[in-house]
Amino acid sequence: MTSWMGTTILSVRKGNQVVMAGDGQVTMGNSVVKANAQKVRFLSSEKVLVGFAGATADAFALFERLEAKLEQYPEQLQRACVELAKDWRTDKYLRKLEAMIAAVDKKTSLVLTGMGDVLEPQDGIIGIGSGGNFALAAARALIDQADMTAEQIARKAMQIAGDLCIYTNHNVVLKQITID
Repeated sequence: MTSWMGTTILSVRKGNQVVMAGDGQVTMGNSVVKANAQKVRFLSSEKVLVGFAGATADAFALFERLEAKLEQYPEQLQRACVELAKDWRTDKYLRKLEAMIAAVDKKTSLVLTGMGDVLEPQDGIIGIGSGGNFALAAARALIDQADMTAEQIARKAMQIAGDLCIYTNHNVVLKQITID
């Protein structure tokens, strides 16, 4: 069995921005096999940002399912995520998928797991993956800096995570949604 590891996904909500950043590194064992993976994507006509940690094929399967739920429940990210989590927990095929998803829109930030969890952080900051806790801690330390935007906080936090986590690199993809 091949072990694929390594991802840092971070989302920061501040002011009129919500951003999501992901590093580009994919490893197999102790080797880097790709340095520029795209782990952050838009869904639902660019109204929802999602990022994944875990097996890539599993994440894509979950993204497709989440997109379908968002079509079924437009403008209702939380409802779509709860419905996906129910399916993920109870469906024989989906139960075997190994990934975590961070999903955000203008109003909501959520983490979905294969255990049926749909978690909303109290501070609007999400960190998942092998370097997720490093990025999360750095973002929480920087969030009160009045002169820093959500994007600046995310970039600095991802740099710190890349310095500390051997499964995270500095090739960061960052996408944002502007809140009206």
